[in-house]
Amino acid sequence: MFFEVQALPEKPAGIWYNSAMKKVISFDLDGTLVDARYGDMVWNHGIPDEYAKAYGMTFDDALKLIRAQYESVGDGDILWYEIEHWLKRFSLEIEANELLDRYASYIRLMPDAAEVLRELYGRYTLVIASNAARIFVEKELAHTGVAGLFTHIVSATTDYGMIKKEEGFFRRLCADIGVTSGEMVHVGDHPVFDHDVPSELGIESYHINGHDADVEERRTISGLKDLLEVL
Repeated sequence: MFFEVQALPEKPAGIWYNSAMKKVISFDLDGTLVDARYGDMVWNHGIPDEYAKAYGMTFDDALKLIRAQYESVGDGDILWYEIEHWLKRFSLEIEANELLDRYASYIRLMPDAAEVLRELYGRYTLVIASNAARIFVEKELAHTGVAGLFTHIVSATTDYGMIKKEEGFFRRLCADIGVTSGEMVHVGDHPVFDHDVPSELGIESYHINGHDADVEERRTISGLKDLLEVL
């Protein structure tokens, strides 16, 4: 499904509206701007389904086996995000693009994402900073129609060969954009990768947590629309 974004407003040259002189807002993608259901369908339905058919077992048994393999690696390892690695590891013949296309109908923007992005566009430089492999990032942005709102679209794992758990990722991101950490805001749904790590570098970071508005000492918002209130 394609989500049409209306014509973009013209960017006012050289004007920043934030009193603290924040220039850049960096967004995580899955679970932040795009519903995580799409990734879930690829990883936890598509791959197990292919495995079950290839090895003559039930879907439930295949899912249990594959999830155990995922967990043996964990989201702190770059291999977690590399779909080509998993297709090869499980000896599945399907191509990654074919698998991603199969579930493209599940790609949906999160509530208020289009509205919030349009409100911020022109006031800030908008950036995508995702752990997802570029093949996922490009597919999701193409189907949501919001790619044109972002000046930089970065897959940490594909483009930088690292994960956002590393401070080096955010240092490099700031350097590539040409701003200091104090000029950037980062928003995402992972408490460590999207809040704790960038916060340590002085990036004003917001953890999206719809269930608890006060998690430890993190800056927490319940949804994207809250971002408009805190900036």
